[in-house]
Amino acid sequence: VGGGPVRWVQRSEVPADARFFGLGGRAAGPRLRDGVYGLWNTDPGGRFGPGDDPLSLTMPVQVVVSDAGTHLMFHDNSWAGRVVLREGEEGAGSGHDRPGACEVRMEGGPLRCWVVAGTPARVLQGWTALTGAPALPPSWALGPQHARWGFGNEEEVRRVVDGYRERGLPLSVLHLDIDHYDAHRVFTVDRARFPALPTLAKELREDGVRLVSIVDPAVKAEPGDAVFDAGAAVGERGAYVRDARGRVVVGEVWPGASVYPDFTDPLVRDWWGSLYEERLAQGFSGVWHDMNEPVSFAAFGDPSLPRSARHALEGVGGDHREAHNVYALAMARAGYEGLLRFRPEERPFLFSRSGWAGMQRYGGTWSGDVSTGWPGLRASLSLVVGLGLCGVPYSGPDVGGFDGFPSPELYLRWFQLGAYLPLFRTHAAIDAGRREPWEFGPEVLEHARAALVERERLRPYFVTLSQVARMTGAPYVRPMWWGAPGDRALRECEDAFLLGDALLVAPVLEAGTRRRAVRLPRGRWYDTATGRAYEGPGRVQVDAPLSRVPVLARAGAVIPVRGADGGPELEVWAPAPGCTGGGLVVRDPGDGWAEAAVERYVTRWEGDRVVVERDGAEGG
Repeated sequence: VGGGPVRWVQRSEVPADARFFGLGGRAAGPRLRDGVYGLWNTDPGGRFGPGDDPLSLTMPVQVVVSDAGTHLMFHDNSWAGRVVLREGEEGAGSGHDRPGACEVRMEGGPLRCWVVAGTPARVLQGWTALTGAPALPPSWALGPQHARWGFGNEEEVRRVVDGYRERGLPLSVLHLDIDHYDAHRVFTVDRARFPALPTLAKELREDGVRLVSIVDPAVKAEPGDAVFDAGAAVGERGAYVRDARGRVVVGEVWPGASVYPDFTDPLVRDWWGSLYEERLAQGFSGVWHDMNEPVSFAAFGDPSLPRSARHALEGVGGDHREAHNVYALAMARAGYEGLLRFRPEERPFLFSRSGWAGMQRYGGTWSGDVSTGWPGLRASLSLVVGLGLCGVPYSGPDVGGFDGFPSPELYLRWFQLGAYLPLFRTHAAIDAGRREPWEFGPEVLEHARAALVERERLRPYFVTLSQVARMTGAPYVRPMWWGAPGDRALRECEDAFLLGDALLVAPVLEAGTRRRAVRLPRGRWYDTATGRAYEGPGRVQVDAPLSRVPVLARAGAVIPVRGADGGPELEVWAPAPGCTGGGLVVRDPGDGWAEAAVERYVTRWEGDRVVVERDGAEGG
């Protein structure tokens, strides 16, 4: 990957028991085994699975976990490169350990490295102190979302939303893909298909459903196009990336021949951000950035801009070798600042297919075009866990996969996983099968309904997790070793995750599974469906019927949930005998900028009853 000459190499050794994580979004993780990992944001071309690398979002950010401790290493260099990992081996050779090794090979740029060490929580807190706190999504963005490339027209949008409502299924957001544009031209609307988009958006919003718009960076290279002409008039040389001879670079994207704004120029970012006023005027509540690796369609070779293309790079100047990996990061900044400019009273909602270190300041990401199949389902979990360890806590996959036709069982298991991930969104290609829950038969519909209802019941918990991520950098979705990095068995566990401090989610990742093994961290854990208690550390067998995936609650946990009347309640799980517990609750302060108050609760036994007290509150 990259293919250019290596300018410098940095090698390091790690203990034999160390395990590697991170490097952005990787389909083959979350534990990164021996291999070569590219550092070049790449469109995988419509589908990807665990064997594909690199993908849309790479970062030179790795987390290393061993008995000796946890550390994060960031090579502060956006050039193309490769990371070669080799896990160690205990007792190798004549009874001696063979240490692991990491080799970073960069094609240019500085050898500048940051290291943060400590517990996993301290490491992520230090990382976000260095690169910025995660943007706080509006609370409605923590609800169920539905997308499709190919809704086609306003009538189909209404039909899908009515389908959710008629079946009593919660829905918070519906996304419009490139087919709502006029001839795929960004910041336009096909008036034949969507004759009254602002009215549609207003009516849906009154019914509790927000519209979110796709935004691609490519601008149709055609004089007379309003966006193209406006960009050409920016500054002295226009807004678009040029080649070494000063000619505007032209690529091929959905509108046809297209040009690319240079988001590494502050003047261009300011202009691009001004265009989001049109999206807000159409009634959209947020945006998702696509094709921003950036992509230029190619029959072979790298589907991006020429490496010799020139960029402003914040006034320093340079070529695409240095600008490529930060292109989407700069675009996210432009979009975020534009949305904030026109709606300063609301938190912007933005997520992006590509990005780089620090992108969490402007929003989250999604998996991109994950392939439909059981390997794609497993890759979905890998991406979310790995990105969270790189400081991007808000992410999720295309539920059901982007391409193809999932079986009812695969769709349901993907749906059940998505219900416990930060971004819960179905999405599919224009030529793929439907992704509405009622398209897979009555049994799948009822089980999907249960997953949606549980997601809505847990909405206050997701609000709390989003606030905790903002304040501490801790991801919503955490690897099993998060609280016990010294537990080697947990470092090997890749088929389950912790959702905050309170819940352990064990998704079903293989066809036909109705019972599965779960590796437990230390302490008592309750099966939330049956109430049965299990003692960790250890490995237990739990039921995983088609109707649900196993979810276990930590003993002593306090979880904010939505009660039957819609108001907040506390769900409390009894501490183990002789132990105490507790949890944090951050109430939803609305979608503005009000500072949220953190409530701390403690649980303990008092005789034969469990007492719950708010820490510091008068009267207990």
